[in-house]
This record gives sequence, C-alpha cells and structure tokens, in this order.
Amino acid sequence: MEQKQEEIFDNGIRRSTRWQCGDILLGHAVSTFKELTTFNGSSTADVVRFHFGIKGDYRFYYKQLDRSFDLIGGHHNIMYSRDFDIEVYNKTLELETFGIQFPRQQFLQITENANDTLKRFAADIMDGKSILLSENWGAIDSPIQQAIQQIMYCKYGGDLKTMFLLSKTVELLVLCAESYIAANNKTDAFLRSKADKEKIIAARDLINDRVSNPPNLSEISRNIGLNEYKLKRGFKETFNNTVFGYLTEQRLQLAHQYLRDTQKTAAEISFELGYATPQHFNNAFKKKFGVTPFSVRNNP
Repeated sequence: MEQKQEEIFDNGIRRSTRWQCGDILLGHAVSTFKELTTFNGSSTADVVRFHFGIKGDYRFYYKQLDRSFDLIGGHHNIMYSRDFDIEVYNKTLELETFGIQFPRQQFLQITENANDTLKRFAADIMDGKSILLSENWGAIDSPIQQAIQQIMYCKYGGDLKTMFLLSKTVELLVLCAESYIAANNKTDAFLRSKADKEKIIAARDLINDRVSNPPNLSEISRNIGLNEYKLKRGFKETFNNTVFGYLTEQRLQLAHQYLRDTQKTAAEISFELGYATPQHFNNAFKKKFGVTPFSVRNNP
C-alpha cells in the first residue's frame, strides 16, 4: 500500500509518501519551512527505526537517550527505544528524510544470524535498552542512495511491489551495518571540522543536481569553497568513492532508470548523460550491470 500526503503547518509544508509492507513501514518526506524553527515528534510504536537524513542541516534531542545530535544531510543510523520522543531544530529551510520501521520482533528474527555488530544491537534491544546501532553516523554512499531511490521510484504493483520493497529494506539493513563497521574502523579522520563536512555534502548535492551536465573538479571546488586536495580526500573519506567514481555511479543509475521508465533510445540517453559515444556508454553500462542497455529495455 502506498499513500501520499501533504501537510500544511504554520511554518511550512511537508510532502510525504508512505509504503506499508506487511508490518514494515517505509516513508519519505520533504519538509519546506518559512523560517528556522523547532518541532517535536513522538511515537509509542515498539519498532526499530532506520533514519536517513538525505538533505538539510538540523539538530535533534532524543529524550530516551538523553542526547542531542547535530547532523548534516547524508547520514544514517538505526535506533531503538520502547517509546520515541524527539525535538528537532532545523538549521536549513528544507529537510529531506527517509525512514524504515521494523516491528521489534521481526527485526530480531531477521538479525538472528547476522554479523557481530547487529547481534550485539539485537541483544540490547531484547534487554529493552534505548540504543543507537553506531556512535558514528554513517554516510549515505552510492549503494545506499540507489536503494532508497529504487524504493521511491518503484514501478511494480501488487504482490511484486511488496516483495521488491521488502528486499530493499533488507538490502539497506546490510548496507548500513557494513557502513557502520567501516566508519568505526577508521582512524585519524581527514575531515575534522563540521564546516568542511558540510562542503563535501554540498559537493555531492551539486553532482546529483548536474548528473547530465557534470561539473569538473575545479568548478566543484570553486562552488563549495574547498581546495581540490581537500575535496578529493574528503569526498573519498565520506562516501568511500572518488568524485569521478560517484558521478559515474549516478549517471549509470539514471541511465538504467531512463531505460526502464522512458522511451528514450540508448543513443539518446548516452548523449543526454554526456558520454563521448554510444559505444562508450554501452561499455560502461555493461561493466556496471553485467548486461547491455538493449537487454534492460527489452527485459524490464
């Protein structure tokens, strides 16, 4: 079941989409504010919450943990508490978030034979503790971003859509767990200031906005106010990918979406996404997905 909603409040508007897969709830929301403000959220549902902050800068206080978190867009974590009460202060006028809620018992069943990180988390949940999976919030890298986009733009219907969405929730659980392990194993972070981290997020957003007409390193550097050395090192540290590698991933995912959802030819897509020739596009596509663009178009 998919439900779209538009909520108008005193300081702005929130547009959201929810998907119900059995007892699992998925949701995507974009909130646009007229001014910087504070708002509250609460729930008594006994669920494990996956939180993905896609865009925006905000701080929130989590009552059950008695802790505050100061976050910028491009982060994720998994959390549990029997009740859920937060106070959010937005520091940008637009916030975009994505979330998944697993019923407590279903989450415990899924993670029964998982890695040590998830097993420890599950044990704390069984003990009724209020807890985050990771002290280091993970970054939304290309695989996580693509899984979220595939959920948001899923074209299947009925039972097939339910199966697809369920598979993506498990995929995101695996990707997030691996991301936390990598984050916790990092030593001597290159990016130390919040301002520099915000600039790297801005670089990612600039690339996402200009996938079909991508900026070069110099242009990105000028736009975000960070030298190219810091840009390259910081981007690799944050997203586990080079700037060029990330751009390539985004272009090919967009190409795959065009092949599925539009009538554009492979040659048209190749030109639109800035490939030198259709053959270059075909080779890059096959290397990424293991099939040709022709195969996707004829076997959606």
